[in-house]
Amino acid sequence: MRSIWNGAISFGLVSIPIKLVNATESHSISFRQIHLADGGRVRYRKVCELDGEEVSGAEIGKGYEEADGSVIPITDEDLAQLPLATAKTIEIMSFVPADEIDPLQMDAAYYLAANGATAAKPYTLLREALKRSRKVAIAKFALRGRERLGMLRVVDDVIAMHGLLWPDEIRAPEGVAPDVEVTVRDAELDLADALMATLGEVELASLHDDYRDAVEAMIAAKAGGAFEPAEATVEPAGGQVIDLMAALEKSVRAAKASRGEGGDGGSGEAAESGAESGAEAEVTPMRRRGGAGRKTSAAPKAVGGKKSTAASAKKTAAAAKTTSKKKSTTAKSTTTKAGTGKATATRSGTTKSTAAKSTSASSTKKAGTAAGAKKAATPRKRASA
Repeated sequence: MRSIWNGAISFGLVSIPIKLVNATESHSISFRQIHLADGGRVRYRKVCELDGEEVSGAEIGKGYEEADGSVIPITDEDLAQLPLATAKTIEIMSFVPADEIDPLQMDAAYYLAANGATAAKPYTLLREALKRSRKVAIAKFALRGRERLGMLRVVDDVIAMHGLLWPDEIRAPEGVAPDVEVTVRDAELDLADALMATLGEVELASLHDDYRDAVEAMIAAKAGGAFEPAEATVEPAGGQVIDLMAALEKSVRAAKASRGEGGDGGSGEAAESGAESGAEAEVTPMRRRGGAGRKTSAAPKAVGGKKSTAASAKKTAAAAKTTSKKKSTTAKSTTTKAGTGKATATRSGTTKSTAAKSTSASSTKKAGTAAGAKKAATPRKRASA
């Protein structure tokens, strides 16, 4: 890898010659500006505002613009005379635990490579000291005309340096947090923990840029002349009022399903906790069938009497049922003409049918009484003969 800076690490009285190599690279796809009429390249040209002429790189210098608009010329010789002790040295200032470094300060990352055979021994010494202490080194260095802050740590068998922003370059998060009071329930925290446990286990090496892959495929298809743009499905933006518990439960189930895990993701427990907290469930009422009526109980069987009496009672009951059916049919048709619902007609018919059955039971009882009287009268007739 090509080095971008050569210098040394100042570790007390130990000096370690090193080369600075970029540890990261950008894979983003860049585009050129072209003229749509003929596809010609459109370039930026540096033009002087006073005379309107194009200026070459050798004629361009530095200048500091003051508040009133006046510009003070600054030359490279002026900058070279400034006392910059870290111009060619990474000066280690202290060693601190890694968790004391705020990730907000992290900037670009670099690898520090030993520059020459003489640098191998002190380089290895610093690397092993960082490993054993489990600390990181805070250092100052100068790069591209300005002094910077850095953090040295061990990555595999290499010393890496992260550029750090100066503490006064970190803005305070004023007015960023929500300005309303929000209460988070334990059930919601439990579901959030379950979702974090499901999504937290991932190999960073397996992550890649899906959009870049799509752009590369589109460029290849257009180069071959077989590109057909597909409509992208854009989900609606936020701003909707959602049920947080339901969203968390659905997220846990979806995350487990994507990983091939079974179970309901604790949705039952969450539902119970949601019910305890006073969350109301949506109830959908069931519709009644229009022609369904209530079932009527069967008529009581007649007790006592001879077969002829029972048959007579059955005929009487059948006649009563026929009468009740006719009355029920008449009641239904009358109710329909009047605009009343089917349920009302059914209830009316049921009431009349019950009345008719009670009437038939009464007539059956009378028939049984008459038959008993006739039986009692027969022996007296034989005695007189």
